[in-house]
Amino acid sequence: MIQTSTLSFLKGLKKNNEKTWFEANRKAYDAAKKNVEEFVQSIIDAHAKKDSGIADLEAKKCMFRINRDVRFSKDKSPYKTNFGVSINEGGKKALAGGYYIHIEPGKSFAGGGIYMPMPPELKKVRQEIDYNTEEFERILKAKSFASIYGGLSDGEGMKLSRVPQGFDKESPAADYLVYKSYIAMVPLTDKELTDPAITKKILKAFEALQPLLGFIKRSLE
Repeated sequence: MIQTSTLSFLKGLKKNNEKTWFEANRKAYDAAKKNVEEFVQSIIDAHAKKDSGIADLEAKKCMFRINRDVRFSKDKSPYKTNFGVSINEGGKKALAGGYYIHIEPGKSFAGGGIYMPMPPELKKVRQEIDYNTEEFERILKAKSFASIYGGLSDGEGMKLSRVPQGFDKESPAADYLVYKSYIAMVPLTDKELTDPAITKKILKAFEALQPLLGFIKRSLE
């Protein structure tokens, strides 16, 4: 599980997002990072029994750096105020779909899919959905997926206003073809994160996500 001290560090970083504070609290950061690594490794090791593709992954190589790239941003805050972890058999920067865990006080979640793929990959996924609409709908309407995720994430910026060029706007898959990302997420409260039962919840969420990831993987091959 995630320690309360890890969340406390992130809360402190959000209030004091500058290098001097970070360096003064580096021991707390190191402890928080280790906590997240050990937690994620336990998830990887357990879920690898269902998804062998992630069996050889190391948690520390799945975690994104806490340093922000501020070169092209108006916000010059040097650090992220979360721990982001991409569990993908092709590596955290792979174009294929994968699992994701986001640790941030009050804003944590778990899930996965394929996020903002490049146009060639996005077109392949859309084409597979267009060819196999009924199969795709069965995945989304499966009891386990629907009860945990409710459906695909469709927040701001996640969908086009119309069916993309090259696809029939009357297609039975039209409602799915407008997505720019195919991801699903389940929110995690701070209380849940610091409870031992969180491992079981995330493992159930990842298991429910597997058919969607399999569909995405097939479409890209």
